Amino acid sequence: MTEQAKSGKRTIVGTVVSNKADKSITVVVVRQVRHPKYGKIVSKTKKYHAHDESNSCGIGDVVKIIESKPISKTKTWVLQDIIERAR
Repeated sequence: MTEQAKSGKRTIVGTVVSNKADKSITVVVVRQVRHPKYGKIVSKTKKYHAHDESNSCGIGDVVKIIESKPISKTKTWVLQDIIERAR
């Protein structure tokens, strides 16, 4: 069974692009999809606001975030762990 099937919550891996707000980070997730008509591979990006309780993330870190109940108007994700620190 996958991790998502056990917990029922989605997990996403992305890169931190902002950590300016207190206990919050902005994570950009880039995915590549095939264009339905032309067949070309297109990169699509989406930003997620996540809760970082300990303010441990820096810009450029690769992180895993997990879905949670709404924490604020825009934050519905929580930092699960830091996969790779920025250089």
